[in-house]
Amino acid sequence: MNQEIKDLINKELKDNDVCLFMKGTPDAPQCGFSMTVSNILKILEIKFKGINVLESAELRQGIKEFSEWPTIPQLYIKNEFIGGCDIIKEMYESGELKKKLQESSINFKN
Repeated sequence: MNQEIKDLINKELKDNDVCLFMKGTPDAPQCGFSMTVSNILKILEIKFKGINVLESAELRQGIKEFSEWPTIPQLYIKNEFIGGCDIIKEMYESGELKKKLQESSINFKN
């Protein structure tokens, strides 16, 4: 991955406590897996930044190299890679995701 993409990823992670690298946007996801993770965050009423990897082939490949994770979406909380769709669904259903967000001092809307 080139330095420009690495810098972009690091800046997004630094500037946003909760980052979702996804296909599409939170308001218009372009794949079911991205929609699922985005919806979970919306249900939990978490403020998050959705980053559309479809806007750049370099970014789409770069985030996979950055995390050493082969699929999109990818959720980060406070600069820490949490996982993809299956992991996030499992964590949500078990209550582990909400606990992780609370431990990371992420503010819920209510």
